[in-house]
Amino acid sequence: MNSVDFLWTNKDIAYEIRTDIKRLGRPISDLIISKTDVGKSRNYSRNFNSSVYDRFKWLCPKRNKLFCFICLVMGGNRSAWTQEGCVGKGRQKATA
Repeated sequence: MNSVDFLWTNKDIAYEIRTDIKRLGRPISDLIISKTDVGKSRNYSRNFNSSVYDRFKWLCPKRNKLFCFICLVMGGNRSAWTQEGCVGKGRQKATA
């Protein structure tokens, strides 16, 4: 019930149920997100670190993208954090 898929497919959830889902907490898992940047003298590789869940209690994963769990539960505006998912500090558009 507290999954991104459930929240995507059930938009008309009663407020009481939404608060119950929020109480259950967000699903978390390790993601395989990495990015390689080309520097002047070498390439740099960045990988997802699950410690980000400790710093940002509202993040939840799905399909190697990050979403705002609170926005999904409480019906936040349509944004990258609720619809497409974000990769890399939320500045990049997520790609499949």
